[in-house]
Amino acid sequence: MTGFRRGVRLGIDVGRARVGVARCDPDGMLAVPVETVPRSETSLARLAELAKEYDPLEFLVGLPVNMQGNDTPSTTDAREFAAALQQLTAVPVRLVDERLSTVSAHAALRGSGRTQRNSRSIVDQVAAVVLLQHAIDTEKSTGSPAGSVVPPIEESP
Repeated sequence: MTGFRRGVRLGIDVGRARVGVARCDPDGMLAVPVETVPRSETSLARLAELAKEYDPLEFLVGLPVNMQGNDTPSTTDAREFAAALQQLTAVPVRLVDERLSTVSAHAALRGSGRTQRNSRSIVDQVAAVVLLQHAIDTEKSTGSPAGSVVPPIEESP
């Protein structure tokens, strides 16, 4: 486990209607669902409360790029959400490629016998678990944190 930074991380799956939240233990052994936050003007405040509760090393926000790695309208939304989160909290925010995390989440839920309709409330949490687990595994295998740091927004004079 060379190079793995010890600490809780919060995984964030940003959607237009809901924000899925997952966390991992300090040793990065397991990512688990935390909650689904309705997407509204209070979403960021709720994530700031969760940061106070879990004291994470960082937020890992899923960056939904297309299969070719290019931006989509959802990518822009996720970048803006991550920048606003960075501005609101002192916790570092990283953007991580989340290609297929929602697809994987739906597949896992189907595999457990849930229909798309009755898993709507938790699919965002499961997608957050998938992206967080992938980021943890990437850091453990490469020794470098996954994704890229969201730079703090500088105040203009």
